[in-house]
Amino acid sequence: EATLTGEKEVPGPGDPNGRGEAEVKVYKAKVCYELEVKRIKPATAAHIHRGGPNVAGDIVVTLKPPTDGSSSGCVAVPRALSLELKEHPGRYYVNVHNDPYPDGAVRGQLERE
Repeated sequence: EATLTGEKEVPGPGDPNGRGEAEVKVYKAKVCYELEVKRIKPATAAHIHRGGPNVAGDIVVTLKPPTDGSSSGCVAVPRALSLELKEHPGRYYVNVHNDPYPDGAVRGQLERE
């Protein structure tokens, strides 16, 4: 799971008022997620990226943007990525983008529950 804030955005700034939560479940060949955000303009995109806390990394999974504040779903992923996400969730982060913050409004590093 991840706690998303604007302060965690790299490179910043993200939305200083934005907050959110992401719950990510990893299966053999898919990732299922629930995203909730608040106090940001409508989301235009959401992703899981590869990268540590101070890194702007590459997109590895595209998520449905939480345009009305929440979204959920499942996405097929390569088996190697699902294993990596299970073993090292902290190497990945969730990012939600919108028009005022195209590089990211809120972001949070994944960690085990």
